[in-house]
Amino acid sequence: MKGKGKKKKAIAIILGGGRGTRLYPLTMDRSKPAVPFAGKYRLVDIPISNCLNSGINQIYVLTQFNTASLHNHIVNTYQFDQFSGGFVEILAAEQTYTSESWYQGTADAVRKNLKHFHDQNADYYIILSGDQLYSMDFRDMLDRHIETGAELTIAAKPISRSEATGLGIIGADEQGMIKSFYEKPASDMDISAYRVHEEFMQKELNKKVDASNEYLASMGIYIFNAKAMEEMLNNDFTDFGKEIIPEVIKTRPVAAYLFDSFWEDIGTIKAFYECNLNLASIAPQFNFYNEEMPIYTHRRHLPATKMNFCNISYSLASEGSIITNAYIVNSIVGVRTIIESGASLDGVYCMGASHYETEEERAENARRGIPNIGIGKGTIIRRAIIDQNVRIGDGCRIGIDDIPRPEGDFEMYSIHDGIIVINKNAVIKSGTVI
Repeated sequence: MKGKGKKKKAIAIILGGGRGTRLYPLTMDRSKPAVPFAGKYRLVDIPISNCLNSGINQIYVLTQFNTASLHNHIVNTYQFDQFSGGFVEILAAEQTYTSESWYQGTADAVRKNLKHFHDQNADYYIILSGDQLYSMDFRDMLDRHIETGAELTIAAKPISRSEATGLGIIGADEQGMIKSFYEKPASDMDISAYRVHEEFMQKELNKKVDASNEYLASMGIYIFNAKAMEEMLNNDFTDFGKEIIPEVIKTRPVAAYLFDSFWEDIGTIKAFYECNLNLASIAPQFNFYNEEMPIYTHRRHLPATKMNFCNISYSLASEGSIITNAYIVNSIVGVRTIIESGASLDGVYCMGASHYETEEERAENARRGIPNIGIGKGTIIRRAIIDQNVRIGDGCRIGIDDIPRPEGDFEMYSIHDGIIVINKNAVIKSGTVI
């Protein structure tokens, strides 16, 4: 029995996603939450940091594909002292006496791990996605959840009609209680019945409803009463958005929490690329420089980046890099990136390297006729993502020449939405044209 006045407890559950096919080849050798982001972070750092900044330090990450990289990152990054009770724990799909299947969807993943969550005796479960960029204090959302008496609260982003096609649309009354939900309405479908109430918008955000914010999109961020969630999962439904939520709103109180700051789902190559490069702009949409809401990641203890005779603008350079006589614009240079003389990058996200090569290793590279890790002399690259530990030789031309570039996955690279992605550990020999 809980003592009188005991503080209510919330734990976080981060959904790591499935195979991450929309982010392939970045997910070829790693799970989606482990994909390097913004030069020095991993995608999973975003939801974990939001939790820590909200005073929530008991966090589970559910995943099932290519978990080694994610596991290493979390173990080496999120270490709590024994008195805090904090942890970040990965729960990968596992075979048990009652189940031999992998996670079949978001709801199924949570259902199969309820026995692990029970250990924390939580009052609330906060369900988060592992592939979104935003900064939120979940305490505000939890306050609304408690005030409304809801059994489920869904974070909702005000959007325009043109944005509604690819998202789950919420229909709420003037108090913000959700009465209907529609998953990804067609562009020509009449959804005027889902238009947000003026009274609710004014009360929560002190804004008027116009064409830019007239509908509410589910952000895939949920707060459940613990007991209620277990009851809602007592079925065979596999997905929250498509199955659980449409059924729950018919019989239980469900509230909307309005969030009007930057939020982006970065689950595709195009969104991932554009979201990263926006961070290097003069006024990025997301603020990594907010000391009150920092984004945490692995402490590498690397030296400052060295720049020799460079022309660099609208770009970010992470620590530990060495850049010599290069032209770099609208780009991100990841940790330990070596860029040789005369190289040119425009619209490039270079993820960097996991280690430095020794002089002996570089000599062995020369003997074998392969480039060193990094970008070689005189190489020109446009509109590309360079994954970790890539070797690009001298005089290469990537994304430059006016040549046909069919979309698809190839031996050392892929092309999606016109963006060239050089695979992790790829070897691009000198003089290569892509």
